[in-house]
Amino acid sequence: MQNPTVAEDLIKVTIESNGIGIITINRPKSLNSLTRAMIVDLAKSVKRLNEDESVKVIILTGSGRAFCSGVDLTAAEDVFKGDVKDKETDPVCQMEICKKPIIGAINGFSVTAGFEISLACDILIASRNAKFMDTHAKFGIFPSWGLSQKLSRMIGPNRAREYSLTAMPITADMAEKWGLVNHVVEPHELMQKTREVAEAIIRNNQELVVKYKSVLNDGFKLDLGHGLALEKERGHEYYSGMTKEQFQNMQKFISGRNKPTSKL
Repeated sequence: MQNPTVAEDLIKVTIESNGIGIITINRPKSLNSLTRAMIVDLAKSVKRLNEDESVKVIILTGSGRAFCSGVDLTAAEDVFKGDVKDKETDPVCQMEICKKPIIGAINGFSVTAGFEISLACDILIASRNAKFMDTHAKFGIFPSWGLSQKLSRMIGPNRAREYSLTAMPITADMAEKWGLVNHVVEPHELMQKTREVAEAIIRNNQELVVKYKSVLNDGFKLDLGHGLALEKERGHEYYSGMTKEQFQNMQKFISGRNKPTSKL
């Protein structure tokens, strides 16, 4: 059963009873290109689901043939001359500080700003007809949501330079081969596969899911030595905060008799 939680038509949000929150970019006639108002609504929707304790995993997708074709260039000045440092209205910033896992269900074109939104997801599942494109150089748009830095770290600097400077598309199969996406499925299987991954996450200890996502993402920004030190530090904090009862529950879970209770 799905319960609508946001009234805006262009950014649709639903919360399911199983703990999945779904955000749909819903402007299919314009290939889900983003106006300034949509950008703000998307940021607010991510923040709202992050703060909703009933939501354990967020799915982000688009309606129609595109995931998101980028910024609506007919309103480019309104978008690009806004405050790009305002975290409250920046969807990528809100995604990056979101403690819940975000799964991108990439149903079609993911272009420029849409590509950047894709890269802010924690897990990507793509339809076979999905395509990723960086058209910043083609249209004279300077990147500000991380594409110039993230793509090279994910597929390698040489590939990133080629596809960003030529604005050539990366197909779903290429993206999977290069490790950019986790899975590629047929279009009619996209949401089913995405839900399967979300449900597998939800079955786990939610406190550890949140903390694990945090240490993975924070550690990725560091070199290996500092990342290992971060893991040690947070592991010590986690175990130091556990009660005797929680350790007993952990032992019961390991022995197959019971599941541990979350401290959240």
